[in-house]
Amino acid sequence: MSEPDVLFDIDNLSFGYGGERILEEITFRVTRGDFLAIIGPNGSGKTTLIRMMLGLGRPDSGSIRIMGESVESFRSWDLIGYVPQRATELDPLFPASVREVVAMGLLPHKRWPRFLVPSDEGVIDEALEMVDMVAYKERRIWALSGGQQQRVFIARALASKPEVLVLDEPTAGVDADAQERFYNTLETINRMRGVTLILVTHDIGVITKHVNKVACLNQRLIFHGSHQDFCDSEQAITLFGPDHHLICHRH
Repeated sequence: MSEPDVLFDIDNLSFGYGGERILEEITFRVTRGDFLAIIGPNGSGKTTLIRMMLGLGRPDSGSIRIMGESVESFRSWDLIGYVPQRATELDPLFPASVREVVAMGLLPHKRWPRFLVPSDEGVIDEALEMVDMVAYKERRIWALSGGQQQRVFIARALASKPEVLVLDEPTAGVDADAQERFYNTLETINRMRGVTLILVTHDIGVITKHVNKVACLNQRLIFHGSHQDFCDSEQAITLFGPDHHLICHRH
């Protein structure tokens, strides 16, 4: 594996808060083209790990390198899209249209004054096409279903043409049918557009159908490897029970 293909390099990372150890000696890499699911029980440190990887918190020890640079010196954040937990919990009076929400993804990367230019409309349309939401461009964001809103927030993250898209529990509160369409969209973004995906999830279905890498976390990194190696592991047996081979089988 060449070093340019290593997008995140986490080495011996540990973090605690208020005397409680949250992450302990975490070491793994995310490589270009991965569709990585980070799984684990509640309180296992998944969201904390993501925040550290995005430079939103500092570890007590260990290091994080992003595209060859330390997280402290990394500045090319436009290459990393992020959809946090509860992104779709909107005030029903929030007046923005779908177009305006996606346009927000462009503004942080513009120099002052941050105005949209005519060429930005094509970028907005392209991002919406990637999540099959162009037809809703002029709708108010609050008028959409939870699954539709989540796809719009993905489009906002994609508008800056990131190399990596990080999603933290993106389908919380989204119905099962919408979840399946949503994950199919993510798989298309990963396979057809070449965007590396890092997904924090409790949804076992996404592990068995869509991802190619799994990281199982419970303060320590219990497993990190390919989908197939995970399905053959003791961790999968513990998680899925005796029928884990049937669950892991891809149709």
